[in-house]
Amino acid sequence: MQIQFKKCSFDEISQVSDLATEIWNEYYPSIIGQQQVNYMLDKMYNADAMKEQMQIGQVFFLVFVNAQAIGFFSYSIKEDNSGFLHKFYILKDYRGKGVAREILNFLEIEFKKQSVKTYRLTVNRQNVQAINFYFKSGFKIEQLADFDIGNNFFMNDFVMLKHID
Repeated sequence: MQIQFKKCSFDEISQVSDLATEIWNEYYPSIIGQQQVNYMLDKMYNADAMKEQMQIGQVFFLVFVNAQAIGFFSYSIKEDNSGFLHKFYILKDYRGKGVAREILNFLEIEFKKQSVKTYRLTVNRQNVQAINFYFKSGFKIEQLADFDIGNNFFMNDFVMLKHID
């Protein structure tokens, strides 16, 4: 399986939004419920919202296997020169096949190019599959965080931290 990464332009962000809709509707209703999935997709994962995220410094990449887009991720570099992985999603058929590990390897190379030594992410505290993957990848829980995202919805997350070797 050949995995490729392509930095997204504004013109490609609708493809990212379509992937987000597919992945979120498949994966997250059992964790946060369909109403919150719908709210978050509408608020944070539509093309216009992601273009705004790009304008304030998030870098988006599409992930391809055999020329098919199978996922995406986004990151930014913070003022303290630490990295932050904002989004990290893979279609169901490609999970558990080493794709996520390849994405983190690629991301860490990108971070090293910019002298980033640590990075963080947030993950829902009920997302056991992802949390276990992050532990295996060298992340540690730094803190608990609850984010009020409006409309009486919260993101109940762990903030996880990884030092890059």
